[in-house]
Amino acid sequence: MAGIFRANEIVQAAVEAEKKGEDFYRCLAGRVQSRQIKELFEELANEEVKHKKRFEEILSRLEPVELPAHSDEEEYEAYFDALINSHMLFSCGWGEFLLNQVSDESEALKLAMNFERDSLLFFKEMKGFVPESEKKIVQQCVDEERGHLVRLKGMLPAESRDQITEDR
Repeated sequence: MAGIFRANEIVQAAVEAEKKGEDFYRCLAGRVQSRQIKELFEELANEEVKHKKRFEEILSRLEPVELPAHSDEEEYEAYFDALINSHMLFSCGWGEFLLNQVSDESEALKLAMNFERDSLLFFKEMKGFVPESEKKIVQQCVDEERGHLVRLKGMLPAESRDQITEDR
């Protein structure tokens, strides 16, 4: 089954995830009081914009997506939209529900970490489905998300970081 996705599909997913990530972080920034955490979320939103542009540049250099046999463009777009929306925070309004549950900075940081973790896992999982020659491109997606996760964890109060470590 390996090789059913092409790197351009994964990078296209990265573009969509970065768009949604920007909106997510801007929303989180509006829900916290701490200037430091608000600035972090705004910075992460701006980085999502930069990542989106970087992924669009990568996408422009890749071969166009070839539709699977017996698929038309509309069907394939529906499939790809379903793939993107499988991300926990983007499925069935779940992200909006979780955003509405944020009552303090620690919860906001943990929600942001979950967002980054889901993105990281999505790209790592998808890396197994692309041909060997394209894995490096997907790894770039993984690396972008990993840095965000580390930064967010570093902003958590010590007792929250310890709790996360103990839960694993």
